[in-house]
Amino acid sequence: MIEPEEIVRTAAKGDGVTASGRHVALAAPGDVVLPDGSVQAGPHRAIPPCRHFGRCGGCLLQHLDEVAFARFVGDRVLYAAQGQGIEPAHFTEPHLSPPRSRRRATLHALAASDKVVLGFREAGSHRIVDLAECHVLRPELFALVAPLRRLLATQRGRWAVDVDLTLADQGVDCGLKGFAMEGLEATEAALAFAQDHRLARLTVDLGYGPEAVWEPEPVTITLGGMPVALPPGAFLQATDDGEAALISAAREWLPAGDAPVADLFSGLGTFAFALDRPVAAYEAARDAHLACRAAGARTGGRVAAHHRDLFRSPLQPGELSAFEAVLLDPPRAGAREQVARIAASGIARVVYISCNPASWAKDARALVNAGFRLAELRPVGQFRWSTHVELASLFVRGAD
Repeated sequence: MIEPEEIVRTAAKGDGVTASGRHVALAAPGDVVLPDGSVQAGPHRAIPPCRHFGRCGGCLLQHLDEVAFARFVGDRVLYAAQGQGIEPAHFTEPHLSPPRSRRRATLHALAASDKVVLGFREAGSHRIVDLAECHVLRPELFALVAPLRRLLATQRGRWAVDVDLTLADQGVDCGLKGFAMEGLEATEAALAFAQDHRLARLTVDLGYGPEAVWEPEPVTITLGGMPVALPPGAFLQATDDGEAALISAAREWLPAGDAPVADLFSGLGTFAFALDRPVAAYEAARDAHLACRAAGARTGGRVAAHHRDLFRSPLQPGELSAFEAVLLDPPRAGAREQVARIAASGIARVVYISCNPASWAKDARALVNAGFRLAELRPVGQFRWSTHVELASLFVRGAD
């Protein structure tokens, strides 16, 4: 006879898992799987707030309560470290961004029979969920969904458009990829849309890169108190509070001082401008580097920006010797080659920010093999109800 089984944890892709290893979709820790396959709700089952949950790929974990979601975020990070045989000396409770806090997102739109469909894609599918509500986007972004449908409806024929929305200092930066905007009527409609909704910027990309068609004043994002030019499509942390949590860790682990540190994969300078000390910021993306360099020139030399592809040309041990410590925040693939050079250098303190616990754990293993120890590990759940998890970590070696 099949016995009931309790869900004991949430797997990396959001399924509930029993002690025997059985995966059950949309089950929460504490739920009980009955012999007939039905699920009896337990203490950590929550009522999903959004009507689209179950279809929309933007959220996979709205059925978890706050305790279970926090545990999921923490476990993703801790299990990644333990999978490489690493135990942090100190592990903090996860920071979770609240609902309706996402300040950047990419939506997808297409012409479907007699209407425009606009929203996130379904999980594991190219089908688009036509958003009637959203509990993760900032209200300023969601307010544009209906007006965007009306604007896109002016296009004729079959089409598909990607919509990038980012909340900048001046308001919403909206980028349209695949929006034809052919003829005077379409151009006037786009400009009226931008003006009526007080966009910070409207860009259109027809395959040759985004071109601004509306930008009343230069668009910026304030990082560490410094307004930095925001290139179209530039990377930003997903939420203000998530960014603040990561910066708080960096400032704590790299306190104010006169000795320089290296900020690798620095982007626009999210961490470089927040640290109260000399920083050499290295970034490969040209637009981000130029924005960081221009803002860095206003710091009196405290932040010096360098254009460098750290995948093809990582900083060598001799170059790293000029710095007291290193901060790195690489893309999802991690930073294997750069980490190997850090491991071979005399650097004794490394702050590693990551958006991918799996690639981070492999790099962490390389650092531990070189004599570092994982002094602290902090999970961050910026992507509310998503399986996407970020972290901040501190590695030290020697007497540091």
